[in-house]
Amino acid sequence: MAEAHQAVAFQFTVTPDGIDLRLSHEALKQIYLSGLHSWKKKFIRFKNGIITGVYPASPSSWLIVVVGVMSTMYAKIDPSLGIIAKINRTLDTTGCMSSQTKNVVSGVLFGTGLWVALIITMRYSLKVLLSYHGWMFAQHGKISRATRIWMGLVKVFSGRKPMLYSFQTSLPRLPVPAVKDTVDRYLESVKPLMKESDFKRMTVLAQDFAVSLGPKLQWYLKLKSWWATNYVSDWWEEYVYLRGRGPLMVNSNYYAMDLLYVMPTQIQAARAGNSIHAILLYRRRLDREEIKPILLLGSTVPLCSAQWERMFNTSRIPGEETDTIQHMRDSKHIVVFHKGRYFKVWLYYDGRLLKPREIEQQMQRILDDPSEPQPGEAKLAALTAGERVPWAKCRQAYFGHGKNKQSLDAVEKAAFFVTLDETEQGYRKEDPEASMDSYAKSLLHGRCFDRWFDKSLTFIVFKNGKIGMNAEHSWADAPIVAHLWEYVLATDCFQLGYAEDGHCKGDPNPNIPYPTRLQWDIPEECQQVIETSLNSATILASDVDFHSFPFHTFGKGLIKKCRTSPDAFVQLALQLAHYKDMGKFCLTYEASMTRLFREGRTETVRSCSTESCNFVLAMVDPTQTFEQRLRLFKVASEKHQHLYRLAMTGSGIDRHLFCLYVVSKYLAVDSPFLKEVLSEPWRLSTSQTPQQQVELFDLERNPEYVSSGGGFGPVADDGYGVSYILVGENLINFHISSKFSSPETDSHRFGKHLRQAMTDIIRLFGFSANSKK
Repeated sequence: MAEAHQAVAFQFTVTPDGIDLRLSHEALKQIYLSGLHSWKKKFIRFKNGIITGVYPASPSSWLIVVVGVMSTMYAKIDPSLGIIAKINRTLDTTGCMSSQTKNVVSGVLFGTGLWVALIITMRYSLKVLLSYHGWMFAQHGKISRATRIWMGLVKVFSGRKPMLYSFQTSLPRLPVPAVKDTVDRYLESVKPLMKESDFKRMTVLAQDFAVSLGPKLQWYLKLKSWWATNYVSDWWEEYVYLRGRGPLMVNSNYYAMDLLYVMPTQIQAARAGNSIHAILLYRRRLDREEIKPILLLGSTVPLCSAQWERMFNTSRIPGEETDTIQHMRDSKHIVVFHKGRYFKVWLYYDGRLLKPREIEQQMQRILDDPSEPQPGEAKLAALTAGERVPWAKCRQAYFGHGKNKQSLDAVEKAAFFVTLDETEQGYRKEDPEASMDSYAKSLLHGRCFDRWFDKSLTFIVFKNGKIGMNAEHSWADAPIVAHLWEYVLATDCFQLGYAEDGHCKGDPNPNIPYPTRLQWDIPEECQQVIETSLNSATILASDVDFHSFPFHTFGKGLIKKCRTSPDAFVQLALQLAHYKDMGKFCLTYEASMTRLFREGRTETVRSCSTESCNFVLAMVDPTQTFEQRLRLFKVASEKHQHLYRLAMTGSGIDRHLFCLYVVSKYLAVDSPFLKEVLSEPWRLSTSQTPQQQVELFDLERNPEYVSSGGGFGPVADDGYGVSYILVGENLINFHISSKFSSPETDSHRFGKHLRQAMTDIIRLFGFSANSKK
């Protein structure tokens, strides 16, 4: 009961001698330290707001400008061309200042105005410079003199030591492509996929749209692009994610895996202690905006950092028609799930973050807790795995008051969610395929009731010390979570480390209060809804066919020797594998980013093109020579890179058509062309997980510290989802998903075709399949 007494600041009793007041010094100390921590965070945010607000200048530059103006005034030189004199005359009307005071105030006011004008000029100049994307289309490895001059100007106007959000106001807005250009690119993308008669019909629909309804819808879209920060992102978040009524599990959420071969410790609580502490260190850096913005082209061109804002303290709240995203400014606790029970764990003690050994202690206390789940508690999270409408109704009916509301608030307002999983997962050398497939499925859906799929991040620690992450998709895209995950893995292994016995370094602290069990009062009606959600989620999860495997025959090191893009190489291998698997081509989705623009998210690269189809057909045609196939490969690779660059620079197809469709719905007008375009299924959905902080892992010294990447579920019921990560120079990890219920798909069969396609293509360049150097 010690922790219960510490929760009360003071107690009193009435005695014959008066009121006996007994203060709890420990509680008062914790209150003081908690308040001090809050005020420190407020001050840091205020300071960062000023620094970011005046960027690319610095607050100290104000003093330099003002002193410079005052110096010229005392030298009898007027730098303002009469403006200071006008300010002086205006102040003269007040009659409450001396002549010398008026001169000083006039100089300070003019200097401040000049400083603000310089900031605005620098910021606008930088925005104009960043609107240029010609460097994207230059030949790889060659930088023209004009581009070098442009890079120099960007660096001049970019200021020094930018913080995470420093460039936000200087980033250009996402441009709206011309309707005709988008329509033409669309027709080009579907031509190899349609029969001639179908293509002619679609051409008529497209051309009619481009000259009739399209311009009217475009006018509204242009108006939005002038008014809103980004004409796509808010509608994309709402209509693609938040208004989706199907399960998030498998259909939307994605996962990240641990290091492939390394297991730093096999003690579950210890791995949780280090990793959770590393996540909290990242959150502290994020709160202080100490994370450096990502820069391309030799640390020159910044990417948008807006998606970082809702990484922590965030939960998706179900609604009957649409969900909402709830983001808290701060959260001082996490919620941990273990064996059907929920525990609230405070992250601070004595005004500081818990140390890794202290977090391990808290996790071990949960693991050792013998209590049983309350009625309905064990499978409660199945509500987040099922359809959204039943969860929304159930939440409103049974979780709006009392202990249920308090406990649900604890989950939804937690920094993130943690599952101490009872299974053992990870790569096993004696059975690599089965172990990786099981690991992937566990991270993607688990048992359907042991991950809180609505939380922005669910951190999973397995019984053998392996870890992973399940992420909700609406608040941000995978590269943002990958950035956090790289930091966590590197910090866990290379900075925090473990003692010789496998425990976290340091000593336990018995004074820290025990984790608190969340209390629930779940009626039978709600338990029935939970069971219904669990049944539907289990059916969905059991239908997922997953194949995750490391491809270590060769990697991007050998691909780059072929003087081609590694991404284009893999994408063309995917096209060849799909054709061998299905005997036909299909509409292919590859995710690219549009974060060169403010609040940009993703765009689609339609990587199945006429050029890629020509290459694939040549590869399966025995009459074609190596030289002919190689020539067609190079043409297809160049085409793919061109499409990728168009998507990144705002000239993609699908986000523009999507927004035109949204406008048509608002105007209540029907477009057969848009309706047909947006109903076309993506039977091959692909995504590359980028490595953004290569400096964190020295693979030359530590070649075994390679990432497994992450993956996602199939987008179409009769299609494949493929994620891949190019790790170092010699490894590519693939994650392939499909559905058992489709007679056309088989993830393991596709994996075999993909391995063969990779080796067939590398042979075109005269390399053997197993030559890595």
